[in-house]
Amino acid sequence: MQNNLQQMYRRALDLRAPWLNRWDSALRYTMPTADDDAATLFDATAADAVDNLAASMYSLLTPPESLWISLIPESEDSPDAVSATAALRANLNDSNFYTTIHQCYLDLVILGTACLFMSENPIGADSAFSFTAIPMKDIAILPNAIFHTTSMPAREVIEKYPSWTPPADIRDAIKKDPEMPLKLVQSLVGKDFTAWLDVGGNIENNIISTGTFETNPYLVFRWSVASGELYGRGPVLRALPDIKTANKVVELVLKNATIAVSGIWQADDDGVINLSNINLTPGAIIPKAVGSSGLTPLSSGADFDVSQIILKDLRERIRHALLADRLGLLSEKEMTATEIMARNADMVRILGATYGRLLHEFIRPLCERGLQILSRRGVIEKISLHSDAELKYIAPIAQMAIEETVL
Repeated sequence: MQNNLQQMYRRALDLRAPWLNRWDSALRYTMPTADDDAATLFDATAADAVDNLAASMYSLLTPPESLWISLIPESEDSPDAVSATAALRANLNDSNFYTTIHQCYLDLVILGTACLFMSENPIGADSAFSFTAIPMKDIAILPNAIFHTTSMPAREVIEKYPSWTPPADIRDAIKKDPEMPLKLVQSLVGKDFTAWLDVGGNIENNIISTGTFETNPYLVFRWSVASGELYGRGPVLRALPDIKTANKVVELVLKNATIAVSGIWQADDDGVINLSNINLTPGAIIPKAVGSSGLTPLSSGADFDVSQIILKDLRERIRHALLADRLGLLSEKEMTATEIMARNADMVRILGATYGRLLHEFIRPLCERGLQILSRRGVIEKISLHSDAELKYIAPIAQMAIEETVL
């Protein structure tokens, strides 16, 4: 079993490898980190559009101020769906879900794939749920399998898995340095969970913990998926060529602007003008030989007008790809009822496929895991979305879809 698990892990890493460079580029031009060279970033059109789209996804799909999920009992003999709905909503509201999900929406828009980890809080906490947005560079997936790789201080690994007895060599190193980083891999294949240290060699010799999960705590969801691919494609990945080109155009425009301000000059080397001592400041007097042309400006071949036309077109395409021109707020201008209906229909058409995928890959697994945790803690009766109740999704985008269908 461990050999098979090790092969699956290596295969998952191999399948993820081609995506890492794409993800790095997408993040660099939209959400640069402290390690990125800020001096090479010149255009913020994509970053601004990403923020707007993630905010729109947040307000349309999981608005904290409204009731966006509800359970409908399948029959009179079904468990109390009303109580289950209320408990699920209350625990989501009291958890860190609404502060964490926005991070996932940013990953979804930029990378096309996001991962939300849903764990259980200790008894007595404000909420039964705790959420963590997992960076996609730490996640590798296969059909029905997920691998989460992270670097964690040895002290935290021992606290997280108190039943683990480290091997002698690792135990001695931990005693000397409790903060030494350990590469921890946590895998879920089907319902089987295994955690081990990735230090080379066989997994069997480095297993920390094993167990089973009734429901998957790793909620991996995607914007859209091409045939045969495991990872999603988001708006930023599709617009990345335009984003890179716009950044380069702005860089060249700024360089040309510097030339336009300070100019390029030429002078005869006549033995009088000392080019090393020339200071181009207002009021400066520059000596020249009698009869020579002295210091003369050299005209630039760059065309500001052409670059601005190209840049305007690129920015419009970036904003269009990131839906910034189609998901504007209603408060941006006065709109008639007909215009609002047309806008809602457009939003449903644009986000319909994404909404359906998120409902299947994110919302439903989220509710299933939440109900399982609450029933195991004795807060609600055991309730299944497959036989006892139907999940009704009543977020704003679902209401728009219903209105569009009725119309």
